[in-house]
Amino acid sequence: MTETNSIFAQQDIRPKLLLVDDEPVNLQVLKQILQQDYRLLFARDGEKALSLAINEKPDLILLDIMMPGITGLETCKQLKSNSTTQHIPVIFVTALAETRDEAEGFHAGCVDYITKPVSPPIVLARVKTQLSLVSIDTLRETRLQVIHRLGRAAEYKDNETGLHVIRMSHYSKEIALAAGMNAVDAEELLNAAPMHDIGKIGIPDAILQKPGKLTPDEWEIMKSHTEIGATIIGDDNSNLLKIARIIALNHHEKWDGSGYPKGLVGETIPIEARIVAIADVFDALTSVRPYKTAWTIEEATRYIEQEAGKHFDPALVKAFSEALPKIIAIRATLLD
Repeated sequence: MTETNSIFAQQDIRPKLLLVDDEPVNLQVLKQILQQDYRLLFARDGEKALSLAINEKPDLILLDIMMPGITGLETCKQLKSNSTTQHIPVIFVTALAETRDEAEGFHAGCVDYITKPVSPPIVLARVKTQLSLVSIDTLRETRLQVIHRLGRAAEYKDNETGLHVIRMSHYSKEIALAAGMNAVDAEELLNAAPMHDIGKIGIPDAILQKPGKLTPDEWEIMKSHTEIGATIIGDDNSNLLKIARIIALNHHEKWDGSGYPKGLVGETIPIEARIVAIADVFDALTSVRPYKTAWTIEEATRYIEQEAGKHFDPALVKAFSEALPKIIAIRATLLD
């Protein structure tokens, strides 16, 4: 075995668990159940548990409730109030089994309960389930980060700042909520919107960054970024990427049918694209570009309202007006 292979062979990549109980015998029982599959940390009081959680960042915590000093409930509350540890799932391992006790534990932030005396199969199954959920959340977060970075890459190529895609995505969410979209779908829209201009990656720099007016032929090439974007995103089973593709393809369509690439009219334009169109234009107008100064919020708002029924869906322009105070607040926190 080479030295490099030896180094990798010595690394223990098993998930790390923190076991917290004031009774050594209870810790020993959990150790016997879990030591084969997991790396284990031990604490006999809440203070030690909090210190280990911050410094060692375990993947999951099994926490007793009835402990002297800081109780398990208080320990859990402190874990959830700390940005360093709030994402770590906590399973209470306790003799308390009343409905009221369980409700108090879930309110404190735990994700599951295991009652004493513990059953080894139940402990193993509950731990495995919660770690699987953490892995799913991590995968989703990683996917969202990739989407955001690809969106920002397209904006940098177009001489725009990466914050543009972040701002307009948040604007889109607020417009969607004001228009009556449910919170889950509005969040999905926020996460898909950064991909709206990904197709600009396929446009030649000579056209994309041309300081003067584009020729008719150049403009046709520029307009193709919508279809290029849809091709880049592709046909995927993920609902998030389906929405991203819809937005990339249709966000330059106009309510009156004068947009591109297909000249769709009115509600034949997907609502996600209609929302993003307003958010995108508003942020572009209120931002500095190499070829223009930033419009005031009043000027940009007036333009959006004037374009109701022409460029934009009139109902969504009303939703934009309702969401404007929140949009202005978002803009203030995400200035270039």
